Amino acid sequence: MPQPRVRAPELDASKDWFNTPRPLQLSELRGKVVLLDFWTYCCINCMHVLPDLKALEERFPDELVVIGVHSAKFPNERDSRNIGEAVQRHEVRHAVVNDYDFSTWSAYAVKAWPTLVLIDPEGYIVGYASGEGNLELLDKTIARLIEMHREKGTLDEAPKAPDAKQAVSRSEAAGQATRLRYPGKVLADEAGGRLFIADSGHHRIVVSDLQGQVETVIGSGQPGAHDGSFAQASFRCPQGMALRGGRLYIADTENHLLRICDLKKQTVKRLAGTGQQNRKPGYFGGGPALETALNSPWDVLLAGQELYIAMAGPHQIWFLDLESGQIGPYAGSAQEACLDGPLPDCALAQPSGLASDGRFLYVADSEASAIRAVPLDPSQPVRTLVGLDLFQYGDADGKGQKVRLQHPLGLACRDGLLYIADTYNHKIKTLDPASRRCRRRWGSGQAGLRDGWGRRASFYEPSGLSFAGETLYIADSNNHAVRTARGRRVSTLELKWP
Repeated sequence: MPQPRVRAPELDASKDWFNTPRPLQLSELRGKVVLLDFWTYCCINCMHVLPDLKALEERFPDELVVIGVHSAKFPNERDSRNIGEAVQRHEVRHAVVNDYDFSTWSAYAVKAWPTLVLIDPEGYIVGYASGEGNLELLDKTIARLIEMHREKGTLDEAPKAPDAKQAVSRSEAAGQATRLRYPGKVLADEAGGRLFIADSGHHRIVVSDLQGQVETVIGSGQPGAHDGSFAQASFRCPQGMALRGGRLYIADTENHLLRICDLKKQTVKRLAGTGQQNRKPGYFGGGPALETALNSPWDVLLAGQELYIAMAGPHQIWFLDLESGQIGPYAGSAQEACLDGPLPDCALAQPSGLASDGRFLYVADSEASAIRAVPLDPSQPVRTLVGLDLFQYGDADGKGQKVRLQHPLGLACRDGLLYIADTYNHKIKTLDPASRRCRRRWGSGQAGLRDGWGRRASFYEPSGLSFAGETLYIADSNNHAVRTARGRRVSTLELKWP
């Protein structure tokens, strides 16, 4: 007996919408295939779906309408201003609605991020697909739906109205003076007097002196994965960096690559990865670096002959032996959780920032709102310094299990203390690994761009930290700026372009 068809619940026109001059209603989209993307902008799996959506929109430009339903995990992500920044940062072109109260999520009985819901031209739900890696299935199903409804005469093949032009956000307008766009990480080179800025939104690395005088730019500024001279090379949303001698190592995040720059010869080449995302279950493989696929490397750190990698996609720490050229997992079972134990059995949750004191690799475990200690001695277990689980977050100073963070992305280590970019709380905090005591150092907790003393200063989703001497350099992502903190004083670094 055939199953009854289910009418797709209507979308909420009263909520905030992005990339559209007015709210979209399913009743007005009859004749089009509609794909709803339930996402939250912190989630690496949701980020991985965005290129698939773009590919589908390009293949079916007039028959398919994609709508993002942003159902936030973290409190910070419920704010429409912050969602607007994420839409800009990830270059989302389709319409997005802020489902802040999960009403649309509940109406569609969604259980996990990301979830894609396909709706036919008559307004009925065709099916659901959860997780990432569903491009081929969706492509075939949409093509079949188009052919079926073309034959039925229920397909609207009229060209869609052009996508609404994205408005420049207030923070982007303010950031035009810095000529940066959503910088993700910074690396201060005290010995060389240089500052490396991952200008992630412009797909390049900006190199200045420590006072902000720009010396050179690595990358053309166009998204891509080309090797060659600094002017010819291209990246796609680069993040973490590490430096040794005249070589700069770069996590080329959205290309799923590691790149290496010869700063003397001014050249860039691929160090690890194939350029394809690694979706193998378990991620216990590895092998020759140039033959092994990676999955969203977010930060890198050098220790001896090992380059450690915060591999956000599989929730693991990887390592690359620079002598042998072999790469593979170091810590993490590939389960997304906050679970301590031996290196292969512990579980991490989207590791996004690294620091080290020579004994431990400290990890900003963003989705668990935790700071983890991964031993460089592989016989020792992984420990959680602060943080509890995937849905235990907040903003609380204190000690051990009383501490609450909200999606931290950056770490730095100096004089026995860890400095934390508590990204979604818009603060910089310190953590003593021995006592596990954590406290706010800089930032009011309100998103903004204000210099000043200690807690009077404000940041907007800071995500990268690096020290040179007594000065902490901060990638203040949504302010499109680099900030400095020295003593109690926070300042904005003025970049001076040649």
